[in-house]
Amino acid sequence: MNPPTLAKLIAVAVVVFLLVVFGSATSYVVEPGTRGIKVTLGKAADGFLPEGFGFKAPFISRIVPVSVKQRTSTLRAECFSSDLQQVIVDVRVLYRVPEASVVQIYRQFAGDPFDSLIAPRVQESLKEVTASRTAVQIVTDREEIKQKAILTARLKISALLSVEDIVIRNIDLSHELEAAIEAKMVAEQEAARSRFVQMQTKIEAETVVIRARGEAEAIRVRGEALTLNPAFLRLQIVEKWNGRSPLVIPADPSSPAGLLLPLGPAAPAAP
Repeated sequence: MNPPTLAKLIAVAVVVFLLVVFGSATSYVVEPGTRGIKVTLGKAADGFLPEGFGFKAPFISRIVPVSVKQRTSTLRAECFSSDLQQVIVDVRVLYRVPEASVVQIYRQFAGDPFDSLIAPRVQESLKEVTASRTAVQIVTDREEIKQKAILTARLKISALLSVEDIVIRNIDLSHELEAAIEAKMVAEQEAARSRFVQMQTKIEAETVVIRARGEAEAIRVRGEALTLNPAFLRLQIVEKWNGRSPLVIPADPSSPAGLLLPLGPAAPAAP
């Protein structure tokens, strides 16, 4: 390759390189789920840039991306209950940056907005909510504590950030307190079981009484019916008689045995 041709190739390569550099310096791309903030000579623009492609002043302007997607971060809050028990609440916070707050947060707060805005206020909210409840209530009323903590945190954070949800992952108590709560729950279960056994025994006793009263009433009604209609009793005796006469018959004809069939003529004695 002769020197003139080589020089032309080098010149073309340099021009292409300069065009690429100039094109990248004068254009930008805002990715989906983010908003761009144009910073020109250290000054942020008043509005944000939406998703997509655009142009900017080369070398003096830069685009700072700010995510508006929902994010999740974890934190631990050391709280005290109303009965002065230490309770450590491990939560997961779901939050996002609203579009209207993108520029303001970039101008006024450095780093992750969760660390500077959300974390301290969520911890403070959890401490306020748990301080009005006993340790047992904190464990049993998790959903209510969560909802009140969300409302309190939203009031403290205002409209700069949006707290979507707070998920209570775990509540840590001291070993002594956990043992006391477990013993109380076991005692309550045993008491409930004893009440159930007592109620069951009472129902069974009432059932026996009702059955006995029914049988006594049936016997009384049957006796009255037989008294009013003695012929019915004689009919039953005839139906159940086996054809043999009794060996002994009481002299009193009013006794029940008097209802038996009379004896026929005695058979002649054998010679």
